[in-house]
Amino acid sequence: MNRNLPGHVRQDLAKARRLEWWTIGWMSSIIAVMWLAMGSSQAMKTALVEDVLSLIPAVVFLVALHFEGRKPTGAFPFGFDRVQSLSSLIAAVALCGVGGILIFDSVASLLSQEHPTMPPVRLLGQEIWQGWVMIGGLLYSIVPPVILGRLKQPIARRLQDEVLDTDAMMQKADWMTGLTGIIGVLGVGFGYWWTDAAAGALISISILKDGITSLRVATAELVDGTPRRLGQIELAEDARKLREALVELYPSSTVRLRATGRYIHAEVCGPIPDRIPSRDEVWRGDPDRAWRLAQVSFVPQTG
Repeated sequence: MNRNLPGHVRQDLAKARRLEWWTIGWMSSIIAVMWLAMGSSQAMKTALVEDVLSLIPAVVFLVALHFEGRKPTGAFPFGFDRVQSLSSLIAAVALCGVGGILIFDSVASLLSQEHPTMPPVRLLGQEIWQGWVMIGGLLYSIVPPVILGRLKQPIARRLQDEVLDTDAMMQKADWMTGLTGIIGVLGVGFGYWWTDAAAGALISISILKDGITSLRVATAELVDGTPRRLGQIELAEDARKLREALVELYPSSTVRLRATGRYIHAEVCGPIPDRIPSRDEVWRGDPDRAWRLAQVSFVPQTG
């Protein structure tokens, strides 16, 4: 509901929106290339599934940003800030899904001892090993995610945006999948059939770990948990300082904080003060992040 955002925050939001549209465009082209080049490789198949699922965080970020800017209505009197928390949950589930699918497919392939075949293919009138085609597609799938992920991370930190941060982790999963897929394809070329599936299994562990962490953070937001650090389950430093300031000002009251998307809402339960403090009086964190404090409510003690 706090719409008086400073200029640098609005600029970061505009940059994030452009990056997500770029992500949808680049990842769509990567999906097309991977589908044409995958053949029977398990690493290529899992990489393709991962690339398709990697579109989800970008899409939900754009949808959330659209609704977040809307004013409160009679049906939604508290506004639409929490839609960002819901989007974080969707993005985290997608990341967990990527890790889970990679683990299942790779382990199943190893247990069944599936031997991928990479016969020669005719390209531009010449017969070449299909593995080189796969490697070319995987190389193409690495470059855009590396660039996009590095561009998104600092913006996600400044905006305290869990969706954008999860999307950056998804981009990391993209290029890790591509790099490990190349190792798997080369291993098959040298006669080690198991490297193809083993490559997919190895990268899935890290991806699933990141997904579970993001899921825990998103769930904490939806159940009104104290604001967390970006992409971690530890409490946010600026939220801790805010609580200390409010407890110091109102020692006989109970102070509760909750995260609503990128914003912090504070509730002081106790005697109503004669004067309401300004945001500068209670915010002891980075001044450039004071916009995160959307509301301080004073609630009389009952019972």
